[in-house]
Amino acid sequence: MTILVTGAAGFIGMHAALRLAARGERVIGIDNLNDYYTVQLKLDRIAMIEAATREGPASEKRGSFRFVPCDFSDHVALDAALAGETIDHIIHLGAQAGVRYSLENPRAYAQSNLVGHLNILEYARAHQVAHMVYASSSSVYGGNDALPFRVEDRTDQPISFYAATKKADELMSETYAHLYALPLTGLRFFTVYGPWGRPDMALWLFTDAILRGQPISVFNEGQMRRDFTYIDDIVSGVVAALDRPPADDGTEKAGGSKSCHAVYNIGNNQSEYVGSLIDLIERACQKPAIRVMKPIQPGDVKDTFADISAIKRDLGFTPTTSLEVGVPLFVSWFRNYHGV
Repeated sequence: MTILVTGAAGFIGMHAALRLAARGERVIGIDNLNDYYTVQLKLDRIAMIEAATREGPASEKRGSFRFVPCDFSDHVALDAALAGETIDHIIHLGAQAGVRYSLENPRAYAQSNLVGHLNILEYARAHQVAHMVYASSSSVYGGNDALPFRVEDRTDQPISFYAATKKADELMSETYAHLYALPLTGLRFFTVYGPWGRPDMALWLFTDAILRGQPISVFNEGQMRRDFTYIDDIVSGVVAALDRPPADDGTEKAGGSKSCHAVYNIGNNQSEYVGSLIDLIERACQKPAIRVMKPIQPGDVKDTFADISAIKRDLGFTPTTSLEVGVPLFVSWFRNYHGV
């Protein structure tokens, strides 16, 4: 089976490619390697996947990985990059990420998350791909006060442009499932963290600042909660979704569709204060944080908390990594990667 992973140089994309190759799949990764954050980190992730698919005992079942630099928001470039390939499944993780940056550069989000998502849908339709799993986001819930967030909740009042693009991706996907019977599964990710994570995320920023003795910004006076989900658990959910496409049988799927389109929350099913995260980083770093309290930022959601009953019921997804376990694993990786 050949699986296309978009955003393969990204955080979740790298780990998904590694997991698929480890179980013997042929993986083709594409990424435009943009400079939203350091390109070297993205190149190092790709190198990690390539090394993992080359090394190991001869008796070990290993797949293969091929990386093709490509901006999938350019449909001509996408077709050229995949010319001659037969793609069976797609894991579409590539996107312009980040809530706050969407206030500064909304056009980048429109190009990557709207035009890019359409291009991947069109590719899947034209090439009769068996199933496509795509990344949505918990940000679609906006300022919803009812916790935990359920896939049945309203998601038509986003408070950031990033969230609006992710909701639009879900709507486009529903249309393609309805019109073309294209099996699609959307995953609303909740604050993913772990080794090889993103430099714009709180865990990276806090760890870096604490180790260097620099102050950290704690927004909303520390009264913010997140459903922190460890990367290994996330990838287990992504792969479980890939292996179980929604049926085109007229029954109602998670998220409400009667077409072959399901939408799931994928989180840790536990909402924890950001202050607790900082406490754990301090312990792992063996250094205190210099906390600077600040008001909530435009576009930020105060609390996130995933109801994962649907994905647990349908896909058997059960996260196993607590924040107390995951944070030290990240800090250890961070120190090793940076030599600090």
